[in-house]
Amino acid sequence: MGGPNAQVDRNAMVLPPGDPTATDPFLALMEDWFSTTGFDWHPHRGFETITYVVEGELEHRDNRGGHGVLNPGDAQWMTAGRGLLHAETAFEGRGVHTLQLWLNLPAADKLIEPSYQDLRGEQMPVRREAGVRVRVFSGRSGDVVGPARNHVPVTMIDARLEPRAGFAQEIPPDQEGFAYVVAGHGEFAGDTAHSGQAVHLERDPGEATSLQVRNTGSEPLHFLLWTGAPLREPVAMGGPFVMNNQAQLQQAVLDYQSGEFGPFPE
Repeated sequence: MGGPNAQVDRNAMVLPPGDPTATDPFLALMEDWFSTTGFDWHPHRGFETITYVVEGELEHRDNRGGHGVLNPGDAQWMTAGRGLLHAETAFEGRGVHTLQLWLNLPAADKLIEPSYQDLRGEQMPVRREAGVRVRVFSGRSGDVVGPARNHVPVTMIDARLEPRAGFAQEIPPDQEGFAYVVAGHGEFAGDTAHSGQAVHLERDPGEATSLQVRNTGSEPLHFLLWTGAPLREPVAMGGPFVMNNQAQLQQAVLDYQSGEFGPFPE
């Protein structure tokens, strides 16, 4: 757990960056708590961010006129593509707790037009079983399909289980990823995890896997799950830019410095 810095009150690096082949297509997962500065204007190119609000309200702005506020249970899927500037701050200076996942883009899509998908939790389709509620943001859970548009096939669910409740989540063929426990204590195919812990979900080449999940605690279990299809492409990461080689990274810096990402808002 990290302490306060110039941007946040505290933070945790759930999936540290540095070995993208180990988490492909995912690059990093950060957990942040902030109330004052947050993440002021900064650039991105070549990947996507999936930001989920655990508590509080997150205000988002970009230099293309976009603006909005995300509430608890909401997610924003931002495709940086060829580049943009944006800011993420605590709405009206009140504390906010977020999870942000970095998702790589295929080489062919790294310079596409930037875009956003605001995925409101209350509007997501829901899978319901006894003691189980699963909001499906992307991919599938049971017969329920999420609305998110993908450049990389990704499953994202937000699951809440009452004590002793359980269900089976299908992991598509050749996808792998992780589950992150927001609150409570659970068992994931025999592996146990509690609040603040992640469970790695390995892929089964060529076949779908049934992940058995059960709440083994006395309090409700709340977890998020992401799985994705590995890209198996070279990765060059440099600060807020993710490309395929060093020459592309250098070009991203030059384009940003020359104003290709657009002006900083007043």
